[in-house]
Amino acid sequence: MATLAFPVPAPSNAVGNEPQLPRNVEAEAAMLGAMMIDNRLADDLIDRLEPAHFYEPLHGRIFAAIKTLRSNDMLATPVTLRPMFEADEGMRELGGPAYLAGLTGSGAGLIGARQFATQIYDLAMLRALVSVGRTLVDRAMDTSEEVNPRGQIEQAEEELFKVAADGGVQESVKTFAQATTMAVKMAERALNSGGNLSGVTTGLDSLNAKIGGMHHSDLMILAGRPGMGKTSLATNIAFNAARRWMRDMADGIAPAQSVGAKVAFFSLEMSADQLATRILAEQSKISSESLRMGKISKAEFGQLAAAAAELENLPLFIDDTGGLSIGSLHTRVRRLQRRHNNEIGLVVVDYLQLLTGSGKQSDGNRVQEISEISRGLKTMAKDLNVPVLALSQLSRAVEQREDKRPQLSDLRESGSIEQDADMVWFVYREDYYVAAKEPKRPSEGDDSKTFEDHSRWAADMERVYGLAELIVAKQRHGATGKVTMKFDPTITRFSDYAGY
Repeated sequence: MATLAFPVPAPSNAVGNEPQLPRNVEAEAAMLGAMMIDNRLADDLIDRLEPAHFYEPLHGRIFAAIKTLRSNDMLATPVTLRPMFEADEGMRELGGPAYLAGLTGSGAGLIGARQFATQIYDLAMLRALVSVGRTLVDRAMDTSEEVNPRGQIEQAEEELFKVAADGGVQESVKTFAQATTMAVKMAERALNSGGNLSGVTTGLDSLNAKIGGMHHSDLMILAGRPGMGKTSLATNIAFNAARRWMRDMADGIAPAQSVGAKVAFFSLEMSADQLATRILAEQSKISSESLRMGKISKAEFGQLAAAAAELENLPLFIDDTGGLSIGSLHTRVRRLQRRHNNEIGLVVVDYLQLLTGSGKQSDGNRVQEISEISRGLKTMAKDLNVPVLALSQLSRAVEQREDKRPQLSDLRESGSIEQDADMVWFVYREDYYVAAKEPKRPSEGDDSKTFEDHSRWAADMERVYGLAELIVAKQRHGATGKVTMKFDPTITRFSDYAGY
């Protein structure tokens, strides 16, 4: 690189024998000069960098000023920039606004401006890594507060991810040709799966037909009142997706063509063994209550052992850590992705309201905290390009209505859940409410009305028993509507209804 014929800020971070931070102030100056000489270069480079990427703060301010002028479709030259730096102390130390003209004096950066931009960005990342490392050391050495090594590790992972994700805007920009290629591949995958499925399977044909599977980068909210079976449905879906992946791999299907998925299940309410009990009960067709109580025969135990042996390699990973923050959740999913070759294809969170926010934005405001959590879940789905199924509570307003079917307005504590979600599902079982209205059981000597009332209730119960509705209340990719399913409460299993 040619020597610049103007003064540049001197290095200022060296203290004693401490090594200087990675930087190239001359490359920064040369690139800024090239941007002011040729504004077409400026238009190309302003989205690649941020002011914070410059080691010299003055250069960061000049870059920000150029970006402001170009965003307003104005020329960015030493003349147009001059009024913006009349009172700038840093520039005054280098001779005042004449420094701007000095940057353009040699034209040294015109040829290598794009390479300079890459180097400036890379050096900024190295400085960020140094900062993360120093902070990590300082925290580890400080034992004055409560010692929490695991928390420090997760925090360091989060900060490292932010360094890695910095500059992701440029990488996420795709040409229309690239976008159409992705769309065609998605259609091909749906065709090869036998139709209906362009995303990860739910294992329920009726639901797949309605939504086309669970799509990458989508946030799906599954909500319902207590007792409706939302955890059971989420567990069924997670199991179905993981089992389909296992079978596809055994059949030699390429991972990219499989409609199954390795699944990460974050259970903030139930323990891992409780979830496993539910899955084993479903597969062995033994009542989960009988399993818990040990009321099973030797033959049933044989069924249980056979089911456990068949599923021991199931790619379903359960994290039952309670009280996770949205940041910790993001970190743990990324960690799982690294361990499993980026093949985690579905994340399930049970349930949203048990997550916590960062504590910085909420300030004790639960609505703001839930908003932060729902935005964090959607960001995670996009960042990791996986579908995220998050369970959610509903407000008690449902119980006050004659028709107990949930509505979007019933989502508890925040309208942002509805806004951030790509799909919102409600699970509703009418037999739950009909069973609660059972009139007095008739006995010998009761009048005819008692018998009639109970007979009418029994007819209603027979009509709705074992049926469940999945209401698709919001769907960005298609129509809303209702899917009827069967539900077996003894083994907590949802399945397709023959009449759907």
